[in-house]
Amino acid sequence: MPRYSQELRNSTIRKMMPPSNRPISELSRETGVPEGTLHSWRKQARSKGYATPGDGREAEIWSSQDKFHIVIEAAGLSEVELADYCRSKGLFVEQVRSWRDACMQANGNLAQETGKIQQELKQEKSRSLQLEKELRRKESALAETAALLVLRKKAHVIWGDGEDA
Repeated sequence: MPRYSQELRNSTIRKMMPPSNRPISELSRETGVPEGTLHSWRKQARSKGYATPGDGREAEIWSSQDKFHIVIEAAGLSEVELADYCRSKGLFVEQVRSWRDACMQANGNLAQETGKIQQELKQEKSRSLQLEKELRRKESALAETAALLVLRKKAHVIWGDGEDA
């Protein structure tokens, strides 16, 4: 397995990042590095928090993970710094703001969803308890009916039909 220089690795990863956002297949042809290795490098860069789409797609259809990395990178920037950052990445400030809003709202509905799910769970538990109670009542009635049938058969065997008397 060939070893690649750190310089080649870093420059290739930068080409995967915005604003270049060059596809891995194109970088593989250009550098001679196998696509599998480039995918591995991209995965390592993502684990370190870098937005590396490396697929040549427009920013609006990047993965949620890549958008989230951009939001994190831009989180503490002032307006001027954010504008410079966006220019360097080939993005629009409005895109980053909308991604930030989406990230913030992603968990906003979580509390409502959790409350709704808990209420539904409570209703299902109540329904389950009612069904269990009804089942026990019906099992008891069935056992009583079975006991009566057994007694009737025993009485029939012991005393006969009762028509002889």
